[in-house]
Amino acid sequence: MRLTILGGGGFRVPLVHGALLADHAEGRVTEVVLHDLDGDRLRAVTRVLAEQAAGVPDAPTVTATTDLDEALRGADFVFSAIRVGGLQGRADDERVALAEGVLGQETVGAGGIAYGLRTVPVAVDIARRVARLAPDAWVINFTNPAGLVTEAMSRHLGDRVIGICDSPVGLGRRIARVLGADPGEAYIDYVGLNHLGWVRGLRIAGRDELPRLLADPALLGSFEEGRLFGADWLRSLGAVPNEYLHYYYFNRETVRAYQEAEQTRGAFLRDQQARFYEEATDPGVPALAAWDRTRAEREATYMSENREAAGAGEREEDDLSGGYEKVALALMRAIARDERATLILNVRNRSTLAALDADAVIEVPCLVDANGAHPLTVDPLPGHATGLVCAVKAVEREVLAAAGSGSRATAVKAFALHPLVDSVDVARRLVDGYTAVHPGLAYLR
Repeated sequence: MRLTILGGGGFRVPLVHGALLADHAEGRVTEVVLHDLDGDRLRAVTRVLAEQAAGVPDAPTVTATTDLDEALRGADFVFSAIRVGGLQGRADDERVALAEGVLGQETVGAGGIAYGLRTVPVAVDIARRVARLAPDAWVINFTNPAGLVTEAMSRHLGDRVIGICDSPVGLGRRIARVLGADPGEAYIDYVGLNHLGWVRGLRIAGRDELPRLLADPALLGSFEEGRLFGADWLRSLGAVPNEYLHYYYFNRETVRAYQEAEQTRGAFLRDQQARFYEEATDPGVPALAAWDRTRAEREATYMSENREAAGAGEREEDDLSGGYEKVALALMRAIARDERATLILNVRNRSTLAALDADAVIEVPCLVDANGAHPLTVDPLPGHATGLVCAVKAVEREVLAAAGSGSRATAVKAFALHPLVDSVDVARRLVDGYTAVHPGLAYLR
């Protein structure tokens, strides 16, 4: 089975490869093709993968190419994890937004809109190429903003593109752990959009254990989201939000923390990864060890500004191991081997949430088999959550419209309608600022 990884020179590719190395079952991935526009990054990551595979007799073969069509031909699965504009683009997104006093995070608010406007045209081109060159392939999208990009690609690939994210998995794992349950045996009642969802229940042997968690202040204070949001707010919601909702519920505090930080997250990662890639191309430096050190620092500092604003402390050791690669592998296994699995994924809504149309991509538990991912029936969201989901989905639709038409006025509308952008004038200045620094937005007119 052949897996093509787009963004194959990306820093987190070794996580996916490590998961593949641990899979020895029949029908596993036997060939990995890395595609990236940056040949130096490809060479660095290829070195890491070679060191990972040392001593593994049935390791997949790994090849690398900068030719996209070559990478796609013959693929059974295409894993998309591209970053249009690179980490410098992310740093610019943050800086432009913060200068206007609004959030610049890469998937939420102004930063997420800017990233989406740059990424959607590229993702659409990839989807069209997949449809032409590998029509039977399944596309697993991890490119952010994951829900928005998955929806853009679904207009050309239908249900053969599925978005993944590790945030819901990590949240469910933490809740189950606090409740003394095996995460693998728990059903997580999670509903929303990517980076905008809520755990409304966690069933173990058919019994919902979430009320027990919400009623116990000590338990609520013992895991990351409990400390991030506070016990009182979680009890008011009657649910545990995805960590990214901290940007909405505590927006003013978070923006202030980002403005006061010595460096934005994007700038930190840009500098950190530049050091790694320089090390990894030096034949005298063990590439895997350099990658491990860099990854540990990256994970430990994840959402550090939010935790600082909330007084939530450091991340727990069990939360530093990633997780999206396990979701990707479980998804591929379920489809390729027809091994039924229940996973939280980004898929087309169909009739799952009545407030949204059938083609809107949402993030919900799905039953996965050889025919793809099928969203499970869920209870309606409460009014406050429905309002937020509908507002953000409306913004995503304006982003898709702007990317398709090149309309600057529609791009302004996307920014202005977002709940975290508080003025049409600010929206106009954001579009001016982003088009000034991003060549990839030159299409807006």
